[in-house]
Amino acid sequence: MLICDVDGVLTDGRLWIDTEGKWRRFFHVKDGVGMKLLMDLGYEVGVISGGKSDDVVQRMSFLNIKHFYLEVADKRIPFQEIIKKTGFKKDEIAFIGDEIFDIPILEEVGFAATVPNAVGEVKKAAHYVTKTEGGYGAVREVVDLIRAHGSLAQTKVKKRRAK
Repeated sequence: MLICDVDGVLTDGRLWIDTEGKWRRFFHVKDGVGMKLLMDLGYEVGVISGGKSDDVVQRMSFLNIKHFYLEVADKRIPFQEIIKKTGFKKDEIAFIGDEIFDIPILEEVGFAATVPNAVGEVKKAAHYVTKTEGGYGAVREVVDLIRAHGSLAQTKVKKRRAK
């Protein structure tokens, strides 16, 4: 399973307020495609975020993310709920986050990833720092690692030759 943070990971962390006073973010298509690829292979995908806005709800709904938690002060609570619902062990879960609120989960999962623009404490807690910045395909980079090396890689992914 892959669980992602939103701001700074699925987005570049910048926010703008539209003319109706609503927060807006940019999401990268590669991240969405990657999440869909994982789900198509049989992996579960989840999102846990401290924030909440219509654009995040709409994006996660479009991607059909089943495990979706917003306005979370303590991310350990939905993390435990996901474990209960799915039956996964902590070491069967990958998590990508970028802020100090993500550290408790990063320290518990089997594969902890972060982005180059994460705070230093998070980089120290992570097993892997993506080459790609948050919001520009960093989640896709982690997805591709899971597709190549994850528990379902040998049984589901066929090697293709580049043309």
